[in-house]
Amino acid sequence: MLELTYYHSNEEELTFFAELILPIPVPKLFTYRVPRELVDIIKIGARVIVPFGKKQGKVFTAVVAGLHNTPPSQYQARYILELLDEYPLVTGYQLELFRWISDYYMCCIGEVMNIALPSGLKISSQSKVQYNPDFDHKELLTNSEEELLEELKNHPALSYDELGRLVGDINVPSVIKSLVGKKAVIIFEEVREKYTPKMVRKIRLHTDYEDQTQLMMLIHRLEKLPKQQEVVMRYLSHIPVQRNPELNQKGLDKGILNQDDELSQSSLQTLIKNKVFETFDVIQPRFSEMQATQAEIKLTDAQQLAATQIMTQFEQQHVVLLHGITGSGKTEVYIHLIQQALDGGSQALYLLPEIALTTQIVVRLQKVFGDKMGIYHSKFSDNERVEVWKGVLSGKYQFVVGVRSAVFLPFDNLGLIIVDEEHETSYKQHDPAPRYHARDVAIMIAHWQQAKVLLGSATPSIETYYLAQQGRYGLVELFQRYGAATLPEIILVDTKQEKKQKTMKNEFSSALLQALEMNMERKEQSILFQNRRGYSPYLQCEDCDWTSECPNCAVSLTYHQRAAELRCHYCGHKEEVPRLCPTCGSTKVRTMGYGTEKLEDQLQIIFPNARTLRMDLDTTRAKNAYQQIIQEFEQGDIDMLVGTQMITKGLDFDKVSLVGIFDADRLIHFPEFRATERAFQMITQVSGRAGRRGDRQGKVLIQTSNPQQSILQKVINGDYKGLYTEELLEREQYSYPPFTRLIKLTVRHFEQAICRQAAERLAAELTDRLGSTRVLGPEEPLVERIRNQFLFDIMIKIERGPVNMKAVKAFIQDRINDILTDKGLRQVSIVADVDCM
Repeated sequence: MLELTYYHSNEEELTFFAELILPIPVPKLFTYRVPRELVDIIKIGARVIVPFGKKQGKVFTAVVAGLHNTPPSQYQARYILELLDEYPLVTGYQLELFRWISDYYMCCIGEVMNIALPSGLKISSQSKVQYNPDFDHKELLTNSEEELLEELKNHPALSYDELGRLVGDINVPSVIKSLVGKKAVIIFEEVREKYTPKMVRKIRLHTDYEDQTQLMMLIHRLEKLPKQQEVVMRYLSHIPVQRNPELNQKGLDKGILNQDDELSQSSLQTLIKNKVFETFDVIQPRFSEMQATQAEIKLTDAQQLAATQIMTQFEQQHVVLLHGITGSGKTEVYIHLIQQALDGGSQALYLLPEIALTTQIVVRLQKVFGDKMGIYHSKFSDNERVEVWKGVLSGKYQFVVGVRSAVFLPFDNLGLIIVDEEHETSYKQHDPAPRYHARDVAIMIAHWQQAKVLLGSATPSIETYYLAQQGRYGLVELFQRYGAATLPEIILVDTKQEKKQKTMKNEFSSALLQALEMNMERKEQSILFQNRRGYSPYLQCEDCDWTSECPNCAVSLTYHQRAAELRCHYCGHKEEVPRLCPTCGSTKVRTMGYGTEKLEDQLQIIFPNARTLRMDLDTTRAKNAYQQIIQEFEQGDIDMLVGTQMITKGLDFDKVSLVGIFDADRLIHFPEFRATERAFQMITQVSGRAGRRGDRQGKVLIQTSNPQQSILQKVINGDYKGLYTEELLEREQYSYPPFTRLIKLTVRHFEQAICRQAAERLAAELTDRLGSTRVLGPEEPLVERIRNQFLFDIMIKIERGPVNMKAVKAFIQDRINDILTDKGLRQVSIVADVDCM
């Protein structure tokens, strides 16, 4: 700990100062004065509460990044209000990580901290109102003001909501505003920490009765009070005090006795009052303790060979790519390597791209690792995430499985990081800042902690495979499916031909309908993939061509039939479904296109006896929705599962023998340089869900209007290397990754002309220094207006090699600052997305 000493000069006592990270988008640390009583106990990495801004009572949670005795030269430092942590909750290594992410991804360190810390570690504040004891009553009060003041006199302080419940119909905000003006009340901010440990009330016999003689005398004395005697006897049936007095000290959950209808609760309270029993509270973990039930994972010969090769390559490389086909059993290899890391005394982190995946894989992992393992993702409550954070810090959790945000956990002794499905775009955060990529952050963390990184995928990203081919990463291949399972048969269905022959039924080809029917007869399961949620992408009038459009964004409103509403998937705007065309009054308003909700609806009509379920963002908003859907499907309660891309990622179901893929052409022809790669990945991944058991080959039907497309032939043949070779030639020709680094700048403003002006000026200034081959744009993106702000994109390509990227980013940031400090352009915002996806 930094030694802090007080110096005295001119009878003025100099204090010490803390450099703080505040969760705001400002590119600097803030200096605050350390109160004298905190000097000896404040530590770097601890959280503090500080006032901020001119508004009275506005406070933030900040993290101490440095301590010194140099006062700021440009402003008067304010005092830290409160120290929240006796021991730091943010490690020194994490502070370095925050700085690196801030520099690399061109954002503010406060934005990094805001994302990194779970919400439960940040304080919340609530406005409270209290009676002003100095109020002189000279002001004339209305009846409403009198009534509200009377309530305040009877309470130390009340929130607006609490006052509203007490005074009924009175307009509380208006009355309080008036009372503030008359100096009758005081408004202040009550600050409290969000995290609250889960407490359980327990009960135990007073220690006097642990003595056998005293206990028998008690029971004898209670013979005339049979209800009280019954309470004591029931407690003893749970806690054998005589055989094990230590159990009595641990006590019994009071709720167990409270739930017993036969026991007199009043007798229990009397016994507590008479000090026969005593109550106490204990902190209970929110995660149930699970013991490991499986000693080790048995690997097949192919898996064992892959694991051995990985460990061999780790001797030379910090990062190794495991390129294993779908169903090859990569998870078993991961578990084997995690066990080795933990046995060696190191920590391990297992990253997954989707919460849905954690739901299924956690059960398998808990059997092996038990309560050594923590789980970390956004569907957990604030309190649950804080407990995992503190569990890693204390050493309770040596191993964590989680989604991208798990890279921010306070590990200090990592030995292994596994990034499963490393190609997945969901590892990249898009909004808000920092727009980091968890895979790349994990590699940097491993470099600092001397850990190893294993990247796993059946369809690696082009950039990762290129680095493996160049020898920058190790490469291990696993091209044999687990057990006797074989890769599925892939069939292309020509929808253009079926439409000509009129054999399509709604969105289903006759081939797919026949396959679904046969699967039903065999009592096997089917997965249907359509990467678009909702019922249909938009409504259109057949008479005047009116379409449903969002008033805030340049996109159509998606029709959601179950909710009976039109919804924008960008800003969340909702509208009622019009009964008539808003433009011409026609009744011929029709749905256009289709999403997962429409497919589910059509399946229920075509196969009324089939049990269908949908898995997309709309059906998985609730905390345990993923778990419930996957559990039902795993248990065979569902025949057909319709879903978006979340069903493509590593889910493992034995009874799935058929996969149907809709709208493959839209995936392939998306206007983006990675479209072909992503289409191959997505189609291959969802195809891999079929036929994962050995007794029957799975079948995949891909509906397309052009079966001759090269990319589809590569999917059929599992020709990843062919895809890689073609993509690499094209990307080298047009200067795209892995040959360049991309930085996308998005300029935003509520007026299109100002937005264009700022974007054109920024592009010109960047081009003057970087050259026209490196700077593309500005151009309007596919969706040129979101939340009433117009957008222009500037793409910057910087070749890999001797270029100083840090200097390039500093130059770009300087040019951005020039725009933002221009008086005519101050309302413009500019977002930098480094390594954009």
